[in-house]
Amino acid sequence: MSRFVRPSKYRHVYGQASKETYQNLKISANAWDSDMASVSGKYLAYNCQVSGGGAVGVVPLHATGKLPDVFPLFRGHTAPVLDSAFSPFDDSLLATSGEDGRVSLCRIDEGILEEALLGQPDVPDLKNLLNEGSKLGHGRKAGHVLFHPTAENVLASSSYEVKLWDINAADCKVEFEQQSDMVASMAFDYTGSNLATTCKDKKLRLFDTRSGGAAHTTVEGHTGVKASRVIYLGDLDLIASTGFSRMSDRQFFIYDTKMMNKPIKQVTVDTASGTLMPYFLPGNNMLFFSGKGDGNIRYYELEGEDVHSLSEYKSNEPQKGMAWMPIRHLNVADCEIARSYKVAGSHIEPISFIVPRKSDSFQGDLFPPAASGKAALSADDFFGGKTASPLLINLEDQSSAASAPVKKTPAPSSVPASPAHTRQASSAAPTPTTSAEAPKPASTPVNPAPTVADAGGVVPSPATSVPAPAAASTPRSASPGAINGSSGGQEVEQLKKENERLTEDVRERDALIRKLELQVERLRVNARKAKDLLAEQQ
Repeated sequence: MSRFVRPSKYRHVYGQASKETYQNLKISANAWDSDMASVSGKYLAYNCQVSGGGAVGVVPLHATGKLPDVFPLFRGHTAPVLDSAFSPFDDSLLATSGEDGRVSLCRIDEGILEEALLGQPDVPDLKNLLNEGSKLGHGRKAGHVLFHPTAENVLASSSYEVKLWDINAADCKVEFEQQSDMVASMAFDYTGSNLATTCKDKKLRLFDTRSGGAAHTTVEGHTGVKASRVIYLGDLDLIASTGFSRMSDRQFFIYDTKMMNKPIKQVTVDTASGTLMPYFLPGNNMLFFSGKGDGNIRYYELEGEDVHSLSEYKSNEPQKGMAWMPIRHLNVADCEIARSYKVAGSHIEPISFIVPRKSDSFQGDLFPPAASGKAALSADDFFGGKTASPLLINLEDQSSAASAPVKKTPAPSSVPASPAHTRQASSAAPTPTTSAEAPKPASTPVNPAPTVADAGGVVPSPATSVPAPAAASTPRSASPGAINGSSGGQEVEQLKKENERLTEDVRERDALIRKLELQVERLRVNARKAKDLLAEQQ
């Protein structure tokens, strides 16, 4: 049998644990399924174990080694903290959620932390930006918080429902319908126009972030009883979810947002019991999976609809949680494409993922433009209906880069409608978009109307206002060739349908092969057990 190796520049990626760790941390023992930590370009935050109330510990990134026994905390809750998140546009702004249902905000005072590191006595705790009567929160415990990827001061929090907040006004702008159980995870898409959630009722839901109310798409997720996670895969119009099968096999699914009725890829990982925490590296198209209670981190490469296993980082120490450094703060000189912060025991360990290269020059193929840390929209612009891609920078010199054009998410009608699963948001209005520092040719639509320039850069949504290219380019008096083109269009449609049918057949075949492989493996295991048992009896 001939064998060949698939070419990939990430085939030799390896994980390297840092010798400089953060020690003497009182990490929470709460069993809630969250990442347990979050990181920005300046600080590392972790859920802290305290007697009475809830707190978050914050450590400057340079303060490796053993932390003092007495160190200032952010005590913004009256019950254990469940989740935390840093703003993508402010390295010092931290949001937290807890069992008391509150959502709290802290602007980290660097001076307080530095005084504590120098051993100064009577150093105060970090202050809560919100007063006791703040409306930010839920009636029941708040499980997760997440900042919007392009709009400043927009925060999502979840309980049995998800709310979107304008934190400047401390006001809930959008609220989605209550789900049948606690929201297990949530994720924004590339522009923040849609929000995906998983729930303990085993369903994956997609919401329009401006219309609120009911989910516009609901599909069946993983069939296992344990918690599942969901993330959007950058600007690829793909969604990844992790969870368990009925047989408690850990698995991940890949969905196409245009065809959500069925995953386009299903991969069984192993049979361990810890939740898989996913992370996607945009631009490099790499998926990382770190399991709770595991000591390893697996990573895969996404190529079209195929997912290829690359390798894994192995360790004997199990992880309780994981945080990932924003890409713009990575060490590009060492070809570091990702860096995780592993929560383990009473310490947190940085792990760098490196592509070995001999050259000392900047490796542009490994470091495409990344999110800049500057907001493309204000909260008012976002809730007013504007959409923008994240502002990007070149990692070589931190200069501005052209942002990807805004892609309109396909309408939910692409998923077969059913009363139980798919609901169309009737109040959804056409969404105008604004380009995020893109070059003028990229921001100019086909056949622009005179009002576009007068609107200060606001461009109609491609899916609602921009004419289709064929209609725009068709002359008033069509030629005979153009008239006869309709039959060619029908042939193209037939070929597309045939291609979709064949693709579906291949997927079913692959699933059947995988199922048979698992059955063979189980038979082999049972045969080995029977053989060992007979040997013991003899």
